[in-house]
Amino acid sequence: LIPLFLIIGSGGFGAALYLMRLAVFNPDVCWDKKNNPEPWNKLSPSDQYKFYSVNVDYSKLKKDRPDF
Repeated sequence: LIPLFLIIGSGGFGAALYLMRLAVFNPDVCWDKKNNPEPWNKLSPSDQYKFYSVNVDYSKLKKDRPDF
């Protein structure tokens, strides 16, 4: 039963780490509504907020939207 507990525990720990990453780095989550009420408007095209992207170099993307 020890390997079962290790595998289930490591899966739960990985899920908790992923949820913590989403809560901290996702632009849809706003923790400070007084100083930054809309954090998704301050993203530049070179910000990578996806966990994994195939064949996309975020440093070479150009800005194609207006500033708000």
